[in-house]
Amino acid sequence: LFCAGQINGTTGYEEAAAQGLLAGLNAARRARELAAWTPGRHEAYLGVMVDDLVTRGLDEPYRMFTSRAEYRLQLREDNADLRLTPHGRALGLVDERRWTAFSAKQDTVQAERSRLEGLRIHPGSAIAGRIAAKTDQPLSRDVTALELLRRPDWDYASLLQVLDLVPCSDAQAREQLEIECKYAGYVARQHDEITRAARWEGMDIPADMDYAAVRGLSTEVMQRLARQRPQTIGLASRIPGVTPAAVSLLLIHVKRRGLQQVG
Repeated sequence: LFCAGQINGTTGYEEAAAQGLLAGLNAARRARELAAWTPGRHEAYLGVMVDDLVTRGLDEPYRMFTSRAEYRLQLREDNADLRLTPHGRALGLVDERRWTAFSAKQDTVQAERSRLEGLRIHPGSAIAGRIAAKTDQPLSRDVTALELLRRPDWDYASLLQVLDLVPCSDAQAREQLEIECKYAGYVARQHDEITRAARWEGMDIPADMDYAAVRGLSTEVMQRLARQRPQTIGLASRIPGVTPAAVSLLLIHVKRRGLQQVG
């Protein structure tokens, strides 16, 4: 059965609609003898909701709140097309017209990114003087226009006005590039977190694991793990009340146990 909505423990139209999309998609894939598809927690709020419903259980009707997602910086409104359109295309849900529009937007963003990255500003130049007049802070080294856009005292429109450049004609592409620049450092750090988590997400926890032997675990966490007996570190991390610190202790214990068995 492929179900959606209250039967799965959720409440709300958006939650039901999202499940319906995924249920219909996977019903069609099942009929074609294809593997089921579900987005990851870092790819879509739909992925967060499905993972919560499957692994965390419910004490009350489920609503999808942004606070449930640990990778909210990745799940922004402005990059929804960037995250999900390629998946939709691969799954047969995005037609040629939409794919062409998406590809054109990304080409525009890349072209504008390259244009700003290729414009190098020297401290002694006339442009540098206009920048210093705007920010009351003279340049101390060569910088690119893209580097300036990353700074909090510049927005796209103001920067291009000072640089005397013609703005990109695509408003959505301008917005995407500016947001991408402003959050680049934070997004990169979160991407590193996702990569690190992926390394141990599927690490198996021995079926006979004695959680009382894991040093440093609180009694509450120990009891939760012993009661639910997750099969992997990733599943353990999503049990309510199991903190990141507890997951780290469990990960160390599982690794140490594996080394002892090898030795």
